Amino acid sequence: QVQLVESGGGLVQTGGSLGLSCAASGLTGSYYVMAWFRQAPGKGREFVAAVWWSSGSTNYEDSVKGRFTISRDNAKNTVYLQMNSLKPEDTAVYYCAARSVWQQQYDFWGQGTQVTVSS
Repeated sequence: QVQLVESGGGLVQTGGSLGLSCAASGLTGSYYVMAWFRQAPGKGREFVAAVWWSSGSTNYEDSVKGRFTISRDNAKNTVYLQMNSLKPEDTAVYYCAARSVWQQQYDFWGQGTQVTVSS
């Protein structure tokens, strides 16, 4: 059974930094993609960043490029999201997700962690 457990959310001032972690269990092999999504109040869930587990390749949503960094630790089965230069519009619940590289849909989701950026 796949489980994704996020941690590290909290309250930070504009311009500050925050790091999120997602510990994964139950994923077999290395042919999967780990990603972060977020959902702000009253809005739909949006993609933030993804990392291919085997290669380490990454991609980012345009508004976070240069500010957020996604990374993974293979030994710890953990993916990270380092968020710098945070803005009030980054306020959202952040979700960790996983999918097979052969699928488009993310099948596995964490419970989410709140990030609040005060102005």
